Amino acid sequence: MDAKSAPPPPDRRIAEIAAHQHGVVSLNQLLAAGLGRGAIAHRGRAGRLHSVHRRVYAVGHPRLAREGRWLAATLACGEGALLSHRSAAARWELRPSAANIVDVTLTSRAGRKPRPGIQIHRPCVLDDADRASHRGIPVTSVPRTLVDLAETVSQTSLARAVERAEALRLFDLHAMRDTLARHPTRRGSGRVASVLDAYREDVLTRSELEAMFLALCAAHDVPAPAVNARVEGHEVDFL
Repeated sequence: MDAKSAPPPPDRRIAEIAAHQHGVVSLNQLLAAGLGRGAIAHRGRAGRLHSVHRRVYAVGHPRLAREGRWLAATLACGEGALLSHRSAAARWELRPSAANIVDVTLTSRAGRKPRPGIQIHRPCVLDDADRASHRGIPVTSVPRTLVDLAETVSQTSLARAVERAEALRLFDLHAMRDTLARHPTRRGSGRVASVLDAYREDVLTRSELEAMFLALCAAHDVPAPAVNARVEGHEVDFL
């Protein structure tokens, strides 16, 4: 095997993985890159790997942005783990969160032991439609995130999160209704449904100016127009 076809040295491979994973790697990824446990321990003592959670490491330095902390938490909880609840709402930029605890949802048997800094949620049902990935981080879908969030925040905060999802063009009313139908007994589903009762499918707005225009129509008995409709391939504010 010549130099051009030889696999990259372990440290280079690890750096490449970390660059795509917000600065963190799992133990399994280190082993797959060619490091033995002794080599991993040596790099830890040398300050090249820093333990974030059990079996998860920061590469090069211990300081991580919140994306790194979020991904590290999901890696620590095993395959299929998803960022969820308040942390997912922050990931989707629906609602800010300064919490040091990272919310993670999983249904597998992995992650049974408590992990410092991680709040584990184990729902009875987690469908494929509830799973998503956002900028390299496994996370609950926007509709599922809203249902989970509804169980931890006020009705006003929930309504603002729905409005924020609409402003970011992340809100899909059909997907939201499908999620509510799949989780009818969740307390959060009922609270989300009550927020949606204030909306009509054709009156979901993307700005306060649109809301003001709709109020003006109502005040003068003008039939409510369709909002953000498609006309000959183009989106118009009102139709």
